[in-house]
Amino acid sequence: MKQLPPDTVRLLSSSQVITSVTSVVKELVENSLDAGASSIDIKLENFGLDRIEVRDNGRGIKAADTPVMAMRHFTSKICSHDDLEHLETYGFRGEALGSICGVAEVAITTKTEDDDVSTQYTLNFTGNIVSQRPTHLGQGTTVTALKLFKNLPVRRQYYSSSKKCRDELKKVQDLLMAYAIITPSLRLTLTHNKAVVWQKAKVVDHRGALLATLGPGAVANLLPCHHRQEQPEIFLEGFLPKPGADFSSTSLSAPDKTFIYVNSRPVHQKELIKLLRQHYAAQYPEDAARNRYPILMLKITVPPSSVDVNLTPDKTQVLLHDKEALLTAVEALLVSLYGYRPTGKQPSPGTSSPDAPHLNDQRGLVPPTDAPELRGAAPSTAASADTSLGRQISNSSSSSSVAEDWIVNQISGGLESNFSVCDDETPGESPGRLKDRGTLGENSSTDQLSAEGWSRGTALTDPVSGEPLQPIRVHQPSKPNDSEETRNPSSPKKKMFNVITEKRTGLTAYDLINNRAVRVPLSPAALFEKEARAEVVRENPSAGLQDISVAINERWKNLREEERRKYEEKAKKHLEHYDQMTKLGATGTPPERTASSSKGHGQKRKAPLSNQQLLDQLFTAQPQKKARETKASRPLPCSLPALRLQLQRLWSQSSAAPRGLRLVNRLASQSAWVILCGQRLMLLNPFRVEETLLFKRLLENHTLPAVGLQDPVRLTDGSVGGAAYMEVLCNMEKEKPEPNGGMLLSDPRLVANGFKVRLTPGLTSAERHLEVTAMAACVPFLGVEDLREILTAVLHRKASSVHECRPLKVTNYLQSEAVRLARQLPAHLSKEDVEEILRRMEQQLGDDNRSCFHGRPFLQLLSEVPRTDQEAKALLKPLEL
Repeated sequence: MKQLPPDTVRLLSSSQVITSVTSVVKELVENSLDAGASSIDIKLENFGLDRIEVRDNGRGIKAADTPVMAMRHFTSKICSHDDLEHLETYGFRGEALGSICGVAEVAITTKTEDDDVSTQYTLNFTGNIVSQRPTHLGQGTTVTALKLFKNLPVRRQYYSSSKKCRDELKKVQDLLMAYAIITPSLRLTLTHNKAVVWQKAKVVDHRGALLATLGPGAVANLLPCHHRQEQPEIFLEGFLPKPGADFSSTSLSAPDKTFIYVNSRPVHQKELIKLLRQHYAAQYPEDAARNRYPILMLKITVPPSSVDVNLTPDKTQVLLHDKEALLTAVEALLVSLYGYRPTGKQPSPGTSSPDAPHLNDQRGLVPPTDAPELRGAAPSTAASADTSLGRQISNSSSSSSVAEDWIVNQISGGLESNFSVCDDETPGESPGRLKDRGTLGENSSTDQLSAEGWSRGTALTDPVSGEPLQPIRVHQPSKPNDSEETRNPSSPKKKMFNVITEKRTGLTAYDLINNRAVRVPLSPAALFEKEARAEVVRENPSAGLQDISVAINERWKNLREEERRKYEEKAKKHLEHYDQMTKLGATGTPPERTASSSKGHGQKRKAPLSNQQLLDQLFTAQPQKKARETKASRPLPCSLPALRLQLQRLWSQSSAAPRGLRLVNRLASQSAWVILCGQRLMLLNPFRVEETLLFKRLLENHTLPAVGLQDPVRLTDGSVGGAAYMEVLCNMEKEKPEPNGGMLLSDPRLVANGFKVRLTPGLTSAERHLEVTAMAACVPFLGVEDLREILTAVLHRKASSVHECRPLKVTNYLQSEAVRLARQLPAHLSKEDVEEILRRMEQQLGDDNRSCFHGRPFLQLLSEVPRTDQEAKALLKPLEL
């Protein structure tokens, strides 16, 4: 570990300060990961304000480096600023431990592979070691921060409300989830006030990490995706929401589960999140999906020299040297998955990716480019097209689900030859038409757009009809003086064209009919493409958009006739519905209301006609009796003597469970088991049994850890209840006398309940001195009154064992611990586990205790097994219909 040069410190120094509990945990966890740890335990007390402990099993800190391990700008990860060009660690400034020492009391315990024992170092606020002592911990490092923000009362006051404390704990959990997903082989545990809040075991891959972190319900709607680009070198991999999946199960209202990594570092890049949200939300027509964040994991790998991580103090934002190329690559991945662009923004010519897929019409399948004009474009023509692409495309986005860019009639002939935009009904376009369109583009390329024409909407005209472009048709009620040509837009006298695909409303997926958006009908090929795209992407996730379109086109050509007919019928129904809505819009009749009710929106509604006569008939009429339905039945062979013989054979078997308890089967919908107890079928709750067994074991054997008191509590006759109680206390078992004559009481009835009492003997009772030096901190409000309960049990009830001397507060604490441990059992126990629980229940609880400490029984009676035919018939009689 070396000190960084002054010039490097000047470049890297970020005035790093610890601002929250999350920032402390983040710095310590990153140090553990840099040390090669495979297991990290994080323990918090009072939401981290009283104690933060991070323990790992990494390489540890060498003894030679410990004097400067918490000094500012001492680090073993880099030597100069130039080392950031090939940085492979999370930390590099050497400021984390020094910053934590300034706001908390820090102790570090560490042990390397070469050390014999571990050593605990206590640090002061400047990071210098003030004391050290050997400890028993294994290899790794444990950093403990006590009394966080003790010298900053204003910052500690920020956590005065319980809501802010809970929010901080939630942030710590989200932070650990991010590291758990990117490091599958890492085991993580988060404990708060000695209760496990969240944990994750070691897994083999990122999918397993997502399953352990998010759960199978969320991962079931994620697809593995990857994308590689050679120049500049970019590799994308991760799990993105499936196209068309329900947004309520694949997104949240907050970005907590949107995990983005750059070189395995969790980051928060606004441009990437915005791009991901746009492509994700564009596939849903509902407005509710617009303000949601998709659940995803995206890992971006770029050369370390192209990333500057020294941007913010917390290193959650990075500076990408090739940001435009990265955004283009991410957009190419999203377009290949979802099949459309949500915005009209195009990558600039200098940063366009060679692997980026070409845009296609949503309703058209891309056919093979057979036209000679499309194959034989000259290099100069292609270069001029690429140069003019940035200024020919508008930044506005259309309402189409593909969100195609609006390309106006100023596009040159060279650019036209580089794009293949095909109609969904005609797989190709004649070379003559392409040539005409190229000539038309060349003739109009010199036109200038005036501000007045642009504002009036007459600047962009149709090259065929000369009319202003109208990408959206607004259907309005016809007036009596309207001409036939105006009422019938599809009249041959006025034929509508689109400048790109020459098909109706090719630039938008919706038409506005009578102030109501109606989706444009799709062709059979477009309906097939919509269903087949997800399957093609699933089979070949690395395919570009052009390859996907070609594959879908081949499937459409090879589709059987009956399946093709189904899509044609579906498209016909869509077209009929659209035509019906168009007619209603032309006549001025909204679809929800009749013509009579649409005369005036401001008129008061008429009161509905009275239906009192119909109600009188319904109430006075006699209800008709329903005919008794005959249910289908089938006789099953059943012999009560054979059943009784089988039960007797089971009863006589020597391998039966103790006291005649025998497992029958587990209820599928419940975590309960059906057992046979003699002639009775009973329902067993194994968790209540296990809870009681755990409580019994804790009551008998558990020793509460005692924490030393800063000011010992002196005991007198009045505080413990009298001279008799004091005499009982003095007669308890003691340890060997200390050099000063004092002795610690070692009686297990005191020690197990968390009390350490020191006795200083004297010749008389007045000279004798007793004081409590340590008490258990895990039991709230434990005090001298509980010590008096122990002495009362010893004096009056002659209690000699530990479980007979437990105070009420200790008993309640042990009950809560038994409940917590029982809840950590698996939801479904195996048959061997339940048989073991039954065996321990018979051995430890006996026949008298058959209920848990909550007063709920272990066994519930289901039914008595009949001994005779008459008893069986009596049981079956209430079930007869």
